[in-house]
Amino acid sequence: MNFTLNVLGTASALPTTERYPSAQVLNVRGRLFMIDCGEAAQIQIRKAGISFLKIEHICISHIHGDHIFGFFGLLSTMAMLGRSAPLAIYGPKGFLPVLEFFKSTFGEGILFDIDFTALEMSEPEVIYENRNVELLAFPLNHRAETFGYMIREKMPQHNVRKEAIARYGLSLAEIGTLKRGEDVCRPDGEVITNSEAAYIPYEPRSYAYCSDTAPFPQLKEWVKGVTLLYHESTFPAEMEEMAAKTYHSTTLQAAQTAKDAGVGRLLVGHYSSRFPSLDFFLDELRSIFPNTDLAHDMDVIEI
Repeated sequence: MNFTLNVLGTASALPTTERYPSAQVLNVRGRLFMIDCGEAAQIQIRKAGISFLKIEHICISHIHGDHIFGFFGLLSTMAMLGRSAPLAIYGPKGFLPVLEFFKSTFGEGILFDIDFTALEMSEPEVIYENRNVELLAFPLNHRAETFGYMIREKMPQHNVRKEAIARYGLSLAEIGTLKRGEDVCRPDGEVITNSEAAYIPYEPRSYAYCSDTAPFPQLKEWVKGVTLLYHESTFPAEMEEMAAKTYHSTTLQAAQTAKDAGVGRLLVGHYSSRFPSLDFFLDELRSIFPNTDLAHDMDVIEI
């Protein structure tokens, strides 16, 4: 079952010859969620072999240019490819005028519905769900209204052990009880415990995206225990004053958030163009949270 992250861009503000601005596509069980849409996103999508027509959701963190300048081109390409399926877009309410301008100026050939959800919340809220996964949004701490996103699998039904079915002569109703994670209590007082007769087939996976943001206390609780946390690390530790001024995070701050949240793995990006080499970023990050990796454009990561 796919839970695959395609990193399309890792630059902050200015693109470089090695790094494009922020954009990602997450494949969750065959459903594609795009997060941010920086300049050249559609070029990176082509390089990654991702279908434009299979992207069902686009999550916009905020309306700074390095996170949305690829949006017009992406939607135009979708239209020219004959897209007919609806497209769901989530983002700050300030993104609505951008979307309306695009539709009024360049939208003549768009034959698919665009469903925009303006985000407004003070803590994580589910903004989309289906049978297997849910998408949450939550506010971040940046100069503009900014939101992070979490995509996580729902807890699966328990599987009932075949040997338990035979041993206890389980009825269909009792099998259903065990699938719900409950114990079976028979009229004669016999108890068949769920832990003995059933098991969880897999541990649900989760991914949280936090860019752009300065540190704030609630974040570690909101992303607690996620399988993979993507957190901006725009500046090294020595530039903490610049990070605070621009409402970004340093390497040490991103790593501390990951440590405090008890996440499985930390992935960082949104690097300042001041630094062509990022090796020292990784040293700083791993000094606090060892299970950290630097994101690179065109990385494909299995979560």
